[in-house]
Amino acid sequence: MKRRRPFTGTYTALVTPFQKGVVAYDELRGLVEFQLKGGIDGLVPVGTTGESPTVDHEEHLEIIRCTVDAVRGRVPVIAGTGSNSTKEACVMTQAADEAGADGMLLVAPYYNRPTQEGLFQHFARIAEVTDKPIMLYSIPGRCGIEISLGVIERLRAKFPHVAHLKEAGGSVDRVDQIIQAMGDSITVLSGDDSLTLPFMAVGAQGVVSVVSNYLPGPITQMVRHALANDSRKARALHRQLYPLFKTFFIESNPAPMKAALARAGIIGSEEVRLPLCNLSPASRKTLYAALAVYEG
Repeated sequence: MKRRRPFTGTYTALVTPFQKGVVAYDELRGLVEFQLKGGIDGLVPVGTTGESPTVDHEEHLEIIRCTVDAVRGRVPVIAGTGSNSTKEACVMTQAADEAGADGMLLVAPYYNRPTQEGLFQHFARIAEVTDKPIMLYSIPGRCGIEISLGVIERLRAKFPHVAHLKEAGGSVDRVDQIIQAMGDSITVLSGDDSLTLPFMAVGAQGVVSVVSNYLPGPITQMVRHALANDSRKARALHRQLYPLFKTFFIESNPAPMKAALARAGIIGSEEVRLPLCNLSPASRKTLYAALAVYEG
């Protein structure tokens, strides 16, 4: 059996480039190469940064296939296959498995707000359709619910491949509780760029990053310094990057990121799909000013 690499370090939550309403697959391939040249540890296509709510099923799977094909095994690809429909998440997870994804990112069901028992049954059903690693994604600010420690422990006990968590609840205390309770049996990655270093200080092993779309090298370096316990170098990079950690979320993600990538010529258009829209003039001015300061 193929030896699986650990999901640690810096994983980019890839944007999905569009041109005139159509997925720009050539630009996606170019973005993948840009990431790999920056030293990224892995890629996460079609999460919410990849506008998964507004791509259709055919596009969703083709984005995964395109990413896997462009990567050619150089880093792991964790495909976003979550849904608030258990049936849909199972279908997408099976299809992503067949497409060659190395693992799956499963967000907590959104809007319908299941109980914690419903959450357990939802993730358990999905875990039964693949033996590839699963990364749970807890982001209560978007989903309205948190994946509890109890659910994570139950899933981990029953399914050995459910061993990763992307944590975007904003609480260092929660990360500490999870790691104290579960130790090395769970790998936690930050889901917030600005909290990567604080989360790693209590045991997280990296980040699923939005900002690394634009700055794969610096984000990867910061995380590697933290993993090597070089807190001085990690803090210096965190402080240098912190203004961008905030400015890239001045409006709904990924509109600011796409504006920056298009400005730099990394992708050809900053186009997003409704109900997202392009940056307002005021936000664009703020973003460009922050980029100019960073680029110095």
